[in-house]
Amino acid sequence: MIKSNRNCINGFLFAGILNCLGCMSAAAQPKVIGIDELFELADANSKSIKVHNLAVAEAVQAVKVSKNDRLPSIEASLSFSYIGDGWMSDRDFSNGIKAEMPHFGNNFAFKATQAVYTGGAISTGIEMSELQKQVADAELDNDKQNIRFMLVGHYLDLYQLNNQRKVYQKNIEQTKLLIEEIESAFEQGTALKSDITRYELQLKNLELGLTNVLNRIKILNRELVTTIGLDTNVEIIPDTTLFAMGLDKKSELHWQEERMNAPVLKLANLGVELSERRQDMVRAGRRPTVGLMASNNFDGPILIEVPPINKNFNYWFVGVNVTYKFDSLFKNNKKLKQAKLATLKARENQLLVDEKLSNGVNAAYINLDEAYTRLDSKEKSVQLAHENYDVVHSRYINGLSLVTDMLDASNIQLSSELELANAQVGILYQYFLLKKTVGTL
Repeated sequence: MIKSNRNCINGFLFAGILNCLGCMSAAAQPKVIGIDELFELADANSKSIKVHNLAVAEAVQAVKVSKNDRLPSIEASLSFSYIGDGWMSDRDFSNGIKAEMPHFGNNFAFKATQAVYTGGAISTGIEMSELQKQVADAELDNDKQNIRFMLVGHYLDLYQLNNQRKVYQKNIEQTKLLIEEIESAFEQGTALKSDITRYELQLKNLELGLTNVLNRIKILNRELVTTIGLDTNVEIIPDTTLFAMGLDKKSELHWQEERMNAPVLKLANLGVELSERRQDMVRAGRRPTVGLMASNNFDGPILIEVPPINKNFNYWFVGVNVTYKFDSLFKNNKKLKQAKLATLKARENQLLVDEKLSNGVNAAYINLDEAYTRLDSKEKSVQLAHENYDVVHSRYINGLSLVTDMLDASNIQLSSELELANAQVGILYQYFLLKKTVGTL
């Protein structure tokens, strides 16, 4: 009777877990997605990438705007006015008299100017705009790398958790079979009730571990689908062919050379170039500007005459305009010193970024080597754990070992299988980290 009730309770609990799994599967829409498709969806739907794409478009437009400074400036104005009567007096404001004025006034002015020489300000401004466009491109690439690495991390975690789910389910089935064997031995008087209780506790811990894994899968899946723009009901199934492919580890020297194209290093290099252009812009402010100008004015009446002449007067001129700001001789020195310090800081930052990248590549490559070694070790551990479990199980059935020995063997087997699943994913993680570090993910 005790055995029957216990079996009913265990069956009910495990059936509940399977029912939850069935409900999740019914509500979810399984979809196998590979890494490349994952990246394509992120590029198309990631809100962060959309923002950076707009920043690139804005920078492209800024280059066009800065090139407009090379074009001539043309302006025209037209006005009509009512002119009131004038008043005239002596210098001591005595003997004032009213001066009749023509009341209708008109003005039309047309002016065109063309910059000939600006000390390099226009060309430097265009170069700075083009560099800002390159900065926007590098920031977009860097954002893509960060998002892709985040997605790869979630993707590998999802694969790892699915492996853990299979390991837990396998161990739950194995534990249930073992409980049945112990119950049979208990009925024959060759096992203790405490042995059954211990394995029932073991079963509960395994079921709790399975529940935890299932919940983590749901959370990770939600983060993935929302980032790549899929419906929240979609259940992402990792493409297992990815984990069977051979990785071209290459040499560390190859990866060190690849780092020169990393977006973060490009940003540091562009920071130096921008600082140098800012120095050029300050120097341009210390030079004269030369421009061509043409103007035409059509005014009426002529008010500079006394009495005023109620006629229209048109005049035009063309010429050369030369401007020099003498205050730049003592004002721009401090600005130039500030710009030089900013350039020195940008160069030091460039060296710092390159040093961090080099160290990061070295660390990632060493960790990749270690991941391969760890996988070999974990595969051997699983083999030994299975052999140990089989031996202890056989000894226990024949009354030659204690239930505590069986529990230890079960725990060792579970732990080794979970560590193997982690080690398999660890290789891919370190490989993708290496690619992300050099900006080729």
